[in-house]
Amino acid sequence: MSGKKSETTSDQSQQTSKETEQDKEQPLVQHLLELRGRILKSLIAILVVFAGLFYFSNDIYVYISEPLRASLPEGSTMIATEVASPFLAPFKLTIVLSLFIAIPFILHQAWGFIAPGLYRHEKIIAIPLLIASILLFYLGIAFAYYVVFPLIFSFFTTVGPESVTVMTDINSYLDFILKLFFAFGIAFEIPVATVLLVWSGVTTVASLKDKRPYVVVGCFVIGMIMTPPDVISQSLLAIPMWLLFECGILFARFVKSRRPDEAEV
Repeated sequence: MSGKKSETTSDQSQQTSKETEQDKEQPLVQHLLELRGRILKSLIAILVVFAGLFYFSNDIYVYISEPLRASLPEGSTMIATEVASPFLAPFKLTIVLSLFIAIPFILHQAWGFIAPGLYRHEKIIAIPLLIASILLFYLGIAFAYYVVFPLIFSFFTTVGPESVTVMTDINSYLDFILKLFFAFGIAFEIPVATVLLVWSGVTTVASLKDKRPYVVVGCFVIGMIMTPPDVISQSLLAIPMWLLFECGILFARFVKSRRPDEAEV
């Protein structure tokens, strides 16, 4: 009898361990399925926006190329050096624009996936930061288009030799402006990154102030790497980055660190 009881007890313990393993595996599968669903929704959102914009792809390219065309010498035009460029350049631009427009929906899907694992006080600060990150990204793109592009294109088209006619390839121009769009869009996220660093306890406001000289130098180094090799565009990226860093420090004063042992600043 004792042998049968021991066998029954061992069988029950094995069954319990198997059920526990299944319980652990099931949430993981559910999370993966949810993640797949949200990724598919994001891709569908991009495709829907792209479908609505594709008919206007040439008009969109004309609008985006206006800062350069306005600076070209009289008689100069943009050219296409590849056979498929007249189609591929507007097509590529429309895809990227669709991604930019769908960013709020994509971040909403990401938030829906992450939010259940956050505490209430974490959600309170995460929502404003999420909204601010979207607005700042769009603001960086607008700053690049309306402020940076007219200045640097005016500079580039006037410093060359008089015997050289400026006729920019449409594909090269697209690669150039997309690089600057991403650079300025990401650079304008500095206040959000600064607040997150202070809130997570990685650093403090006092520590960021002490590192200000290194940050200023780093801004100009990043500006040198991410922009064309001219002082104007480098400064137009580095100076806003530094000012945004100062704004981040300002807002970080009102954020309470997650570390309980952090000293008051």
